[in-house]
Amino acid sequence: MPIYLSAEAQLLPGTELVTEAPAAQGPYAVVFEDDGDTGFFYALNTASGEQNPIQDALHIYDVAQISDRDKASQLKVGWSQDHLKAVLLINDYPHAIFDFEAKRGYCRSGFPHASGNDWSSDGHEWTDEALQLFA
Repeated sequence: MPIYLSAEAQLLPGTELVTEAPAAQGPYAVVFEDDGDTGFFYALNTASGEQNPIQDALHIYDVAQISDRDKASQLKVGWSQDHLKAVLLINDYPHAIFDFEAKRGYCRSGFPHASGNDWSSDGHEWTDEALQLFA
């Protein structure tokens, strides 16, 4: 998967963490947040002109459901070479993808089912085919 890394952090689920990862070019950014209870991945358009730049949100995990939450993990955020697609990797395993061009998000939990705006109207269900966005 040819990507460039935009952010890296040590992740201990249940410990509050916010990791911002802007694309190297353009107005797009993604943010991973663990608020102590859940992990979410957000797509942002900083040039949207709206007060809230969040375009979409993907549920990554509920801390209470992680059996090995006492073990630290490596969080990485990578971007495609065209700066339009972002991938969230935890221990080098893809958990979520945002495709800013198609306005679509994919995550392993498939939640939330739809975003309610013009993003991910078909839902957030994971498909391994989304990995081809980085080919």
